[in-house]
Amino acid sequence: MFPAGAHTRLQDVLDTLDDVLGPLGRLFADAGFELALVGGSVRDALLGRDMPDLDFTTDAGPDEIERLIKPWADTHWDIGRKFGTIGMLKRGYQIEITTYRAEKYDPDSRKPQVAFGDNLDDDLIRRDFTIGAMAVRLPGRVFVDPFNGLQDLENKVIRTPASATMSFNDDPLRMMRAARFTSQLGFTVSDEVKTAMTDMAERITIISAERVRDELVKLMKGIDPAAGIDLLVSTGIADHVLPEVAGLRLERDEHHRHKDVYQHTLTVVRQAVDLEAAYMKRIHAAEEAKGAEGTEPTAASSESKAPESVLSAPDFIVRFAALMHDIGKPSTRRFEAGGAVTFYHHDVVGAKLTRKRMRALHFDKDTISKVSRLVELHLRFYGYGDAGWSDSAVRRYVTDAGELLTRLHILTRADVTTRNRKKADRLAFAYDDLEERITRLAERERLDAIRPDLDGKQIMEILQIAPGPVVGRAYRFLLETRMEQGPLDAEAARAALLDWWSQQPESGAAENQPTGPASH
Repeated sequence: MFPAGAHTRLQDVLDTLDDVLGPLGRLFADAGFELALVGGSVRDALLGRDMPDLDFTTDAGPDEIERLIKPWADTHWDIGRKFGTIGMLKRGYQIEITTYRAEKYDPDSRKPQVAFGDNLDDDLIRRDFTIGAMAVRLPGRVFVDPFNGLQDLENKVIRTPASATMSFNDDPLRMMRAARFTSQLGFTVSDEVKTAMTDMAERITIISAERVRDELVKLMKGIDPAAGIDLLVSTGIADHVLPEVAGLRLERDEHHRHKDVYQHTLTVVRQAVDLEAAYMKRIHAAEEAKGAEGTEPTAASSESKAPESVLSAPDFIVRFAALMHDIGKPSTRRFEAGGAVTFYHHDVVGAKLTRKRMRALHFDKDTISKVSRLVELHLRFYGYGDAGWSDSAVRRYVTDAGELLTRLHILTRADVTTRNRKKADRLAFAYDDLEERITRLAERERLDAIRPDLDGKQIMEILQIAPGPVVGRAYRFLLETRMEQGPLDAEAARAALLDWWSQQPESGAAENQPTGPASH
């Protein structure tokens, strides 16, 4: 029997999954074993969320699970066997079946000690939160909710089945998971959970950097990452995993004196999430328009050629850059005469600190490079609206951003949090103008792939020199010329190169004598 109000929602999902749940449940029942759909699968069914993955628990051991499912599954794997988990694929669903278990941490160990259990109730009490401690016994579809998880789901509250202290002692990563669910589901934690997180914050240090990183990525990809980060900061957990962000609380922003840099940062993260969605719509609209016209993508919209390399949804890179963009301020803060506060070069310092923190969390080099580069570039736009930029400055902005250009658009716009409406409108108008100029120049010049007008081979032929450092210097000169003047035709580029060469000391050096006839 299902609780009132949840029957229809859950029943509909179970009906949809019956071609998997029915045969699998009977398979285990006929062999004398229990089986239940459990945890996040039940929670997501009640929330109406997509369920590409299905989690089950059973009193069968991993060897027995594998023996039962092997003939039935489309394919299976046992990479989680030591944790009691056998995985498989069936009808497009990725399925994991795990023996009733408990995970506990030795106070000095980063790895869980796994103990298998023999009944569903004991398994559920050991789960992280009540909203994940619900199950549906199969094949009879008996709803099991010993800790009122459904009520907490409806109230949008995160509680633990056992005491929060016991739960977090068993697995301290659950404290970060609480913050992750705050972000993903828009829930709040109970007073008991928040108190335990605060009292036990230091215990997060026994968790491996990789597991902390993975939870942080999931948190940042939620619907409200700022709320999850704020929970980590307010409980002291961020002091151990993101100390640079926690350290922003006491800093004052020179442009926004009515609030501190920490609150400004949370606002930037929220605005980045909103802008990310807006830019994704623009990208999709551009793709659809080009598809309808049957035309090839142009340089004006590099994202239409490979959106996955430019922006994703949700996009961890731009969101994490928004979180970290001002972490260089505490170490660059200076008090000027008259009470002004400055943070000169906090963009460069912040990029270095970002790289250091992300390395400590074992992020891959590519992600570190992209996030830190965005932090370094986030102030480039300021001054555009007042002084205006030459075409060469616009080209540099695009070239320096490279594939990060769309993300830089988002970060720069998100960084405007002033309450002064006129100032906000002026900055928005200026950035609109910059994007329009980028589009116009891109249509003419392929800004997404700026190269010198002559390649290395042509340089050597014109100057009659062999490969060496001088070719690189000539290439950089031509790239600089391309930035300043835009595209040149072949004759103009050749003339510019020869003029540059005439001023180089090596032009008459013995080691750079012609290696063959010039190509004219």
